[in-house]
Amino acid sequence: MVSRAEIGIIGGSGLYHMPGLMNAREEQISTPFGDPSDWLTFGELRGRKVAFLARHGRGHGILPSDINYRANIYAMKQVGVTAILSISAVGSLKEEHAPGNFVVPDQFIDRTYARRSTFFGPDIVAHVSMADPVCPEVGNALMAACKGQEVAATRGGTYVCMEGPQFSTRAESHLYRSWGADVIGMTNLQEAKLAREAEICYGTLAMVTDYDCWHAGHDSVTTEQVVAVLNQNNARALRVLDAAVAELSAQRHCRCQQALKDAILTRPSLISLATRQKLRLLLDRYLQPATKILERP
Repeated sequence: MVSRAEIGIIGGSGLYHMPGLMNAREEQISTPFGDPSDWLTFGELRGRKVAFLARHGRGHGILPSDINYRANIYAMKQVGVTAILSISAVGSLKEEHAPGNFVVPDQFIDRTYARRSTFFGPDIVAHVSMADPVCPEVGNALMAACKGQEVAATRGGTYVCMEGPQFSTRAESHLYRSWGADVIGMTNLQEAKLAREAEICYGTLAMVTDYDCWHAGHDSVTTEQVVAVLNQNNARALRVLDAAVAELSAQRHCRCQQALKDAILTRPSLISLATRQKLRLLLDRYLQPATKILERP
């Protein structure tokens, strides 16, 4: 029997395990969209049931463009997760976000082009709102945890999600700065979009590792530099995640958990039984369950 969890944690570059989980156990989860990046680790943290997933897999073997984001988020949905705390490494686009600091962004700009960012199609259309892509209650919990752990952090800001795996050109870096963006990374927007479709609350703890390549007083970003700051940040990040789990209310009053209400445009009779079965965790709340259709004489 598959374990259940209330809170999901997705670890990014440098965070491939979740020390501190009580009664930890690993389970391989399969989804209609394939396998997640790695096995899920289940356990208890601050008395809450948690599921941890390494976004790039343990050993960091998956490129940002090759991550099966749909499987990762659907797996969280399958095990009962209602809120996801995501952590990732980012470059800074503003002087005030110094390497070593954290940002809890509330907006995204999509600069990706080679990824699937929706569970829907080919015979079902749904348009969820992404005006406010981060759950305010998850964001507040992450920020409160940073303050409680005396970690330098900024609440709010815009995260540019680029395709990668290469870092930005200097011209691109200056362009994103001209837009007023705060940080740049390669992974979080697909998670935010899919979590919204899955009606899971989502928030990101962005760890600043460098000044990208726009800053005249710093060298251009290198992997060695990123890894060095990540290693310094990991212990603090784990403390923040632990505290955020305690801060996050089990009873939230955001709109994330009803994101699909009125979002499905396709006439139900045109949605295939195969699609209904594949997306039953998303659709059964709003459409006649596939199991009921199968029971018809």
